[in-house]
Amino acid sequence: MMMFRLKKRPKKSSLDQDLTRAFQTGVPEDEDRIETIERFGNRSRHFKKNKILKTYAARSETQIDQLPLGEVWQVHSLFADVWYDGQMYRCTQRRTLTRVSETQLIVGDRVRFEILSVRSENGLSEGVIERIEPRSTVLVRADSFQARQVHPIVANAQQMLIVASLHLPEVKWGLVDRMVIAARSGGLHPVICLNKIDTAIDSEDLQTAREVLAHYQSLGIRTHQTCATNMKGVEELKQTIRGQDTVLAGHSGVGKSSLIRAVEPSLDIRIGSISDFHHKGKHTTTSARKYRLSFGGSVIDTPGVKLFGLWGVTAESLIDFFPDVQNGTAPQWRVESYHRIRESL
Repeated sequence: MMMFRLKKRPKKSSLDQDLTRAFQTGVPEDEDRIETIERFGNRSRHFKKNKILKTYAARSETQIDQLPLGEVWQVHSLFADVWYDGQMYRCTQRRTLTRVSETQLIVGDRVRFEILSVRSENGLSEGVIERIEPRSTVLVRADSFQARQVHPIVANAQQMLIVASLHLPEVKWGLVDRMVIAARSGGLHPVICLNKIDTAIDSEDLQTAREVLAHYQSLGIRTHQTCATNMKGVEELKQTIRGQDTVLAGHSGVGKSSLIRAVEPSLDIRIGSISDFHHKGKHTTTSARKYRLSFGGSVIDTPGVKLFGLWGVTAESLIDFFPDVQNGTAPQWRVESYHRIRESL
């Protein structure tokens, strides 16, 4: 007759026994021990983080200042294209940098990077970004009107060219106002370009738009009227962006990429069409990308947006961006724009 021996339950550790006893009696007999273990765990995490910071600081002082200073032209999911001394480098970020940096890498950032001896699959030399230099300007937007999360877009640009179309899609002056606020709060000079003026329904339609542009000019904002298809106003626009780092922004389908091609025909930029059903733009630019201009300066094309949440602007500080509302010289459409934006903050 076969005998089966029952397996003994694994013996509880002293800590498990103490915790069980404490639960049954309601008396935490070993609080000091538990706190010691928790404190040790926290100290371990802090020690690891401090070690990373000390390692990064040591490398900054002794090595990073001597590395090449490049400029980010495009950011991909796992790497970035960095321009330095007439050559493009495909770079990843040093792991310690991603842990100590307070912001994500964006187009226009000036970076110290180490050049590696290997090349990527597309033939570009590879590198490792060690540090993001301080930014002189930065264009950011919030993820929504509720402004729960900030999205940096472009760094170190001088001006922002806000492109709107008269029709197809219809101009939204409230969106233009939001972009003017974002530009000025980030240290950029706003410039407004009304594109597709050939789509005017009648002379009164165009005259109304020109009155709006005239009001922006009275606020110290330069404006342009263009048509990329027949090159109307393109030469004047070219003079405005000459020698400047200019961010292009606007509603989807307003013709930002077409304008870049008009001022610099040699650039290989995809141009999208307008949806026949919605009369809205189709996204052709999927991420911000910098392009050097042959006549001096550069343009940064950004994805079209339908919403532009403001970051760092409060209901109380909004009036600083509407001096015409404050002094009573604003037309009715500007007053309404101010109140709509204020209600969303």
